[in-house]
Amino acid sequence: MLNTFVGSQFILAAGELEYLFDLTPQLLSDSLLTLLAVIVLFFCLSYFLFNPAREMLRKRSEKIRDELTEAKNSQEQAAALKLEYESKLKDINKEAEAILSEARKKALDNEAKIIAKAKEDAAGIIEHAHTEAELEKKKITDDVKKEMISVAAVLAQKAVGASMDYAIQDRLVEETLKEIGDGTWLS
Repeated sequence: MLNTFVGSQFILAAGELEYLFDLTPQLLSDSLLTLLAVIVLFFCLSYFLFNPAREMLRKRSEKIRDELTEAKNSQEQAAALKLEYESKLKDINKEAEAILSEARKKALDNEAKIIAKAKEDAAGIIEHAHTEAELEKKKITDDVKKEMISVAAVLAQKAVGASMDYAIQDRLVEETLKEIGDGTWLS
């Protein structure tokens, strides 16, 4: 077999053509068509698959970014609220202390009023007791005077009944005084 080299092809003596690296026109056209199909497939997949996937990833990253921003804002608001509540808590403690102080003051004022009223009532009771004692004393004095008048009347009857001399009168007065008692004249 005689093989001669012509261009990029070998000529075989028997009439068959042999191609360099087995690159036949059919293989080249199939390869070119496959390459063209892969490129078209790549652009179709890019348009229908990759772009929506990229869009979904972009939206997801935006959502995550927004959520992080919102979380940061919420955290700042929570810190602000915490400070506000802590200050209110301090104010509540001060207010509670002020209320307790006011209640203690009112209690002391009420105590002072109750003590003053009790002293006033006690003074009234004592005054009433003194008045009662004075009335009782006057009553007893009046009773003693009535008794003395009746004794004097009895004495006068006895004196008139028995013509008396001064010795009899002195004796009658002393008897009367003994009957009445020395304590009556001393008070």
